[in-house]
Amino acid sequence: MVETRSLIGAIEAADAMLKAASVKIMDFRVVGSGLVSVTVAGDVAAVMAAVDTAKLRAGAVAEVISANVIPRPHDEVDKIFDADGGE
Repeated sequence: MVETRSLIGAIEAADAMLKAASVKIMDFRVVGSGLVSVTVAGDVAAVMAAVDTAKLRAGAVAEVISANVIPRPHDEVDKIFDADGGE
């Protein structure tokens, strides 16, 4: 997951993650107050590489608020994304 303080930063983060590793976008969400988050899934090593790259690339165009990798999240975590259809 990468959260930025702008839509442009989040798009840059998403592009960087998809180009850096074999990951899939699971969620792209406008949080509010200018915050936008992008969540990806894939092999743990791929997600770590993708998030590291996204922090650098997004950080060049926007403020990166936070970035985190949750290795093998519990199945119940999926309910967070399914609850509102990613909106």
